[in-house]
Amino acid sequence: MHIGETTLEIMSKASWYNNWLMRQISGYLNGDILEVGAGMGNFTSKLSIYGKVTAIDYDATYKNANYGDIENGKYYFGKNKLFDTIVCMNVLEHINNDKKALENMFSLLNKDGKLILLVPAHQWAYGEMDKGLGHFRRYSRGEVVSKLQDSKFEILNSRYLNWLGLIGWFFNAKILRSEIIPEGQLGLFDKLARPFLLLEEFINPPFGLSVLAIGVKK
Repeated sequence: MHIGETTLEIMSKASWYNNWLMRQISGYLNGDILEVGAGMGNFTSKLSIYGKVTAIDYDATYKNANYGDIENGKYYFGKNKLFDTIVCMNVLEHINNDKKALENMFSLLNKDGKLILLVPAHQWAYGEMDKGLGHFRRYSRGEVVSKLQDSKFEILNSRYLNWLGLIGWFFNAKILRSEIIPEGQLGLFDKLARPFLLLEEFINPPFGLSVLAIGVKK
């Protein structure tokens, strides 16, 4: 099992955190939903509550998703199918030409369709875990907004998420130089972080583990 698959397996056990993430995006989900980079399917079943989900991934080892390469615009369903919502969570950082990937996602949306984009935040937090996972980069909120606008999206919302998780990531990736998320530590985070993350539903933190952005095709 490679590092990416191991990490997805570990992250699947953070059930409260995954459900909290879903609450942050649920208001934007509807209709025909394309999940880009579905991986092991940690979010696929949760997305299916809100619409008909098409799950794609370029890695054939993930059996729950059909083939799709968003960077090169190659999909098992061809290029004529359009979607009402595209969900791309922790995928764009794995793509060399992220600009092309965003342009391809724009082209796959219906008019007024939405892109829900979640990416890791702050390049200064880039460390051994990013390298092990095959991340090309981390992003600032301003950079995400700029890239979306360059790809013709209008911005509905953008914010940092999970400031507490960023501290843990920095400690493990930059100080301990870990290559993988410690499973026991993640389980503890899933329990102890709840009041801090619930507070973020009312206050946008100035930094975080991730950037969440919602773009719309007009």
